[in-house]
Order: sequence, then C-alpha cells, then structure tokens
Amino acid sequence: MIHQTIIMHKTYLYKFIGIAILTIAVWACTPTLTKKSVNDNLPSKYTNLADSTHLNSAQSSDTLNTVDVSWKKYFKDENLVALIDTALQNNQELNIILYEINVAQAEVRARKGQYLPYVDGGVGAGVEKAGKYTRTGAVDDNLDIQNGKRIPTVLPNYVVGVNLSWEVDIWKKLRNAKKAAVLRYLASVEGRNFMITNIVAEIGSTYYELLALDKKLEILKKNIEIQSNALSIVRMEKQSAKVTELAVRRFEAQVLYTRSLQFKIQQEIVEAENHLNFLIGSYPKPIKRNPATFIDIVHDSIYAGVPSQLLSNRWDIKKAEHNLEASKLDVKVAKANFYPTFRITSGIGLEAFNPKLVISSPESMLFSLAGTFVGPLINRNEIKAMYLTANAKQLQAAYNYERTILNAFIEVSNQMAKISNLGKSFELQDQQVEALNESVNIANKLFISARADYMEVLLTQRDALESKMELVETKKEQLKATVYFYRALGGG
Repeated sequence: MIHQTIIMHKTYLYKFIGIAILTIAVWACTPTLTKKSVNDNLPSKYTNLADSTHLNSAQSSDTLNTVDVSWKKYFKDENLVALIDTALQNNQELNIILYEINVAQAEVRARKGQYLPYVDGGVGAGVEKAGKYTRTGAVDDNLDIQNGKRIPTVLPNYVVGVNLSWEVDIWKKLRNAKKAAVLRYLASVEGRNFMITNIVAEIGSTYYELLALDKKLEILKKNIEIQSNALSIVRMEKQSAKVTELAVRRFEAQVLYTRSLQFKIQQEIVEAENHLNFLIGSYPKPIKRNPATFIDIVHDSIYAGVPSQLLSNRWDIKKAEHNLEASKLDVKVAKANFYPTFRITSGIGLEAFNPKLVISSPESMLFSLAGTFVGPLINRNEIKAMYLTANAKQLQAAYNYERTILNAFIEVSNQMAKISNLGKSFELQDQQVEALNESVNIANKLFISARADYMEVLLTQRDALESKMELVETKKEQLKATVYFYRALGGG
C-alpha cells in the first residue's frame, strides 16, 4: 500500500514537473529583436592644423590635454573665476539637477527594496458573532471551548504575527532592474557634471562679451571726441569759406551716428551684466571686471590630446553610455516578464480569543508557508509590446551614443580650426588698425592744408572706427573659442 502511494506521488510529481517545463517553454517564446552594434571607434587624431602658434594640438602621439587643468587654473582672470565659483553655488538650474539626482537615488533604493524580501508585522484585535443558524454558529453551539465550558456567543480574537513575502529572482529580472537604476543614477550625476561644464562655458563666454562691449564703448567715446574736434575744424573752415555747409552737416551726422551707437552698446552692457547675474543667482548689480587688459588677454598653450580621450572626459558621452547600458538591462527585464515568477510567502504568529492565551498557550500558534509559480497567459500581448518598446529605446540610446561621440569630435575640430584662424585674423586686423589710425592723422593734416576734401576725412574716420570694432569683435570670438574649446574637451 505504502509502495503504491509512493509511486502515485512520484507520478503526480513527474506530471507537475512536465507541465512546468512545458509552461516555461511556452512562456519562453519571445519576439525577435532588431540588433545593433555600437560604433565608438574614433580617428587616431584630429584634423592636423599646421599652425602651432595658436594651437598645440595635432600630433597623434601628443596625449597632453588642456582639460586636465581645472577651470580655476585655466582662467587667469580673478574676477571671472569668482563669478564661476559663485554660480556653482547659487545657480538655480544646477540646483534643479541636484534634485533630479536625488530622484535617481530614490529609484535605486526602490529597486533594491524589490529585490529583498518584504517583511511586515502587526497586532490586531476584533470580535465576531456568528448567527445561530449559520454553519459556524451551529458548530460553535455544539462544541465546548474547554471541558465543560461553552464557546461564547460573542467571540473576541487577538492576533500577533509576522508575514514574509519574497519573489525569488530566478531570471535576474529584479537584479537587472536594480543595475539599470544604478546606471541611470550615474547618468544623472554625469548630467550634473555636464551642466557644470556648460555653466562654466556660458559665464566665460558672457564675461568676455562684457569686456568686449566695454572696449567698444571706450573706442566709441574716443571716436566721438575725435569726430567732435574734426567738426569744430570744419565749422571754422566754413567760416573762412574753405568748405560749404554740406561738409558741416556731413560731419555733424557722423558725430550723431557715433553717439547713437554709444547708447546701443550701453544697453548691451546692461543685458550682459544681468545675464551674468542670472547665472550666478543674483539680482542685477554691477559686475566687477577690468576691461583695460581685454586686448592683451592671452591663454596659455592649449592641447587637444587624442580623440579617444573624449570618451572618458566628455560628460555627455559618459551619460549617453550609462543610459545605453541601462537600456540594455531594461530589455532583459522586459524579457524576463515572459517567464513565470516564483514567490514564497510565509507567516508566523499567535492568535487566541483571550489575550492571556495568546502568550501562554502553545495552541495559539499559527504559521503558514506557500510557494506560487505564476506566469502570464492572457496578457502576453501587453508584455510583448513592453519588450519591443524596451528594445526600441535601446536602439535609440545606441544611436544617441554614437551621435554624442560624433558631435564631440566635430566640436573639438571646429574649435581647433576657429582658434587657429581667429589668431591669424587678429594679427592682420591689428596691423590694419595701426594703418588706419595713421591714415586718420594724415587725412586731418591734408584737410587742414586743403590737400584733401572732407569726404576723405569722413571715410577714413569711419574705416578706422569699423576696423577697431572688428578687432575687438575678433578678440572676443578668439577668447570665446578658447572657452568653447575647453568645454568641447570635457572641461568644467
């Protein structure tokens, strides 16, 4: 008899195992996904720029990288360094990013909690009265709770217990979800670093714009003085009938035009100052600076290093990489949803109708232990859609990673070329300014001696003013290029 019972139980066990295997096989049928291999192979060097006087870059063997220098040492202007330092403490956008990081940290904790068993405990009390003509009431009416003691009509109940629930992570779904959350947390940290880089660059760029505006305003004021003196000379020349009223009016118009430019520059200065105040988290106030040295500002030799360094230096690349790895894990998590889950539940506690018996009587002990093996049957279409969606997001992340790398390489190449070309342009424009300044002096002398007409003087003054403004503009762009070059390398 016992032998037959054992055989029967073995038969049931084998049938159960067979059904479980068949069920898993059915559940394991997942849709075919589109695969993509990521190309992160960068060229061995940047575009070789022969001119090493403005940029020390381009040899592939040169691993020196300007980004290894902190922004506090890269920027020599103490006023600029102070602005950046203040911004990194007070900037609102940066503070917003910090709270996004906190959200990512919370998600990591949540995913970790899902991987661990759920344990809860409780204490409860209640009363129950079963109707006499109910099944429970009829049974209670014919039973003794103890020898000679009937079950009370109103039956209290007291319970103290602990319950445990644990999903056994057979398919690594929970572990992969936790790893994905960690990677997204790291991506959010890189996002903060990228924000810091952009803030440093934006403050540096705006600061140099402000210095350039100050220099333009200085040039305008000097030209207004020169043009006003020329206007006085023309008026005297008119009194002696050497020139006509037309010449006087043309000189007046030139002075008025230059004065109008002065107010335009002043407005731009106000806006630049306010933008810097916004970046540092301050209400409008004067920005401390020294515009006198603007034209003479020169950065130390800068080095681009080798392109492969971008993968470890650029915050946006590292962020895109973390997001890509997280999206790969998301696909694995979505795939695990096709498989059944195994959950263990258990509970232990004490329960009795009298508080004294809850503690003292071993008969009040209760416990439970169960294991469930559950898998989706009806909603497989939903799971399939989630799986395909996760894969699509993975492909997006892969393309975004490649795009980020390509964008980084092109940014560096562009700024390298810009620094070199602006350096050459500045040298030539500086010579042009010197030549036109001499031309203004010569034109004024020739006009006084009646060897040149007033139009020659006006045109020479206008050309000299434009050349000075262009020189300042070129210097500004040159300095901004060094800022953007530092950002392009991943500095900040």
